[in-house]
Amino acid sequence: MKIRQLKGNERKDAYLISTFCFHVRVENEEEGAKKSLASNIEDWGAFDDDGTLMARILNNKYEVYVDGTPVSTGGIGAVSTLPEYRNTGAIKEIFKALLKKAYKNGEVISTLYPFNHEFYGKVGYRTATKMNTYEFKPDVLSKYRFNGTVKRYNPGEPVTDYLKLYNGFAKKFNLAAVRDEKMMEDHMKVEHLYKDRRFCYMFSEGNKNIGYILFTDVFDPEAAILDADEAVWNCREGFNAILAFIGRFTADYGKVRLNLPMGIDLLRIIDSKNAYGIEKHCQQDFMVRAVNAVRLLEAIDKPSDCSFTVKVSVVIIPENIGIFYVTSSKVSVSKSKKKADIELNEGTLAQLCLGVLNLDEACLKADVKVNSNEDMLRKVFTEKKIFVGEHF
Repeated sequence: MKIRQLKGNERKDAYLISTFCFHVRVENEEEGAKKSLASNIEDWGAFDDDGTLMARILNNKYEVYVDGTPVSTGGIGAVSTLPEYRNTGAIKEIFKALLKKAYKNGEVISTLYPFNHEFYGKVGYRTATKMNTYEFKPDVLSKYRFNGTVKRYNPGEPVTDYLKLYNGFAKKFNLAAVRDEKMMEDHMKVEHLYKDRRFCYMFSEGNKNIGYILFTDVFDPEAAILDADEAVWNCREGFNAILAFIGRFTADYGKVRLNLPMGIDLLRIIDSKNAYGIEKHCQQDFMVRAVNAVRLLEAIDKPSDCSFTVKVSVVIIPENIGIFYVTSSKVSVSKSKKKADIELNEGTLAQLCLGVLNLDEACLKADVKVNSNEDMLRKVFTEKKIFVGEHF
């Protein structure tokens, strides 16, 4: 078996493997392949001894915020193996090569959407609950009012105002992507407004933009669904404007699905005569792992008196092996012969650093051992707000 990055027409073959494995219906294979060839995303493949492409993985390059600081991130996608080559270990071998290269390329963390948590756990990824979805009837929000300006986005208009609002919002949440104009356009892209039924609305007071909502009108035989995948605000009035706007649709939709970041719990802040009408579902379809343990530990906020040691056990990336001494200003290899204050693996390290796991939860995991300095560890590894809006 040979593992390497793909190039040229090999990427067309890789595109067809993913098309087959993900049950995608395409009318024009050549057109779909051209889009794949034009991409600057890393494409990795495994070949058998005869040179046949067996499996592929994409690694999307982007940045996410970690405690307000952008860090280089890889987004794994299109993990697929032809049926005749499954159970050969091809995907694991690709991960070994891809993650080692990711470390050399400066990636700090790697993320993915799993089809199976256990499968990706074997290559070091751990679960991150990325947001909550709230389901309710629009009249749950009947008490909210907004008297400012509401403006619908029309395809082809500039997305500058949306992007500015998003990036100001995103840096308050870990794992939120740092978007550029192209990324924002992709989120708001609508080819046929009344066919795609995807709508974007901006809310303003005076001359100040205070929030927006992106939602899709989903057909349901009983009653249409307002599926709001992204809501962003920069003040309390902006958040209330979003709720008030949704509450206007009592005659249009039988149900609302509203995604909100982890750390913003609608059930704790809702003002409604029928709060029991809200169902809450956590989205656990996201996983993370550390690619560069030192740089991740450097990126997180730490108290001024920070001082602890961490031992990282490694799946795949040998540079993460060792005991590291962490202070508020520096992360270095520990020269002490004492046991580390905490022992864990690359995946759990990412969970704790990103704040998707607290220390009490970590202590319940079989792959974590706290030996000492627990008070300091509690000060460092706190729960944090999480928002994941990108797909790959």
